[in-house]
Amino acid sequence: MPKEQYRNIHLRSETDSRLDEMHAEMCKVFTNPARIRIMNFLREGEKSVGELAEALGAAQPTVSKHLTAMRDRAVLASRKEGATVYYRVANRKVLKAFDLIRAALVESLREGALLVRGRR
Repeated sequence: MPKEQYRNIHLRSETDSRLDEMHAEMCKVFTNPARIRIMNFLREGEKSVGELAEALGAAQPTVSKHLTAMRDRAVLASRKEGATVYYRVANRKVLKAFDLIRAALVESLREGALLVRGRR
């Protein structure tokens, strides 16, 4: 194998590895149901930390920790206006991924319900 071709394969492997790491980190942020609810609240647009805390029925410091984790993984973007911090979904394609996962889960639940009914 020529050196140039080997080098390109090696670079692609490094890029793929980094992408895999980033993918895993982004997915880790969604292991908490509150964070999934936050994403769904933010579908409608930007919200303040206080608005999100009220919508979740959770303490503001708890919500802030979730938001910081999501922002640190580039899932959310934020802006500050005076003392208020507003959050929004950084890339709407993440919501499309959420929708696909949700659709797959709904299909699985329906199939499971049909199997249960078929056994009776």
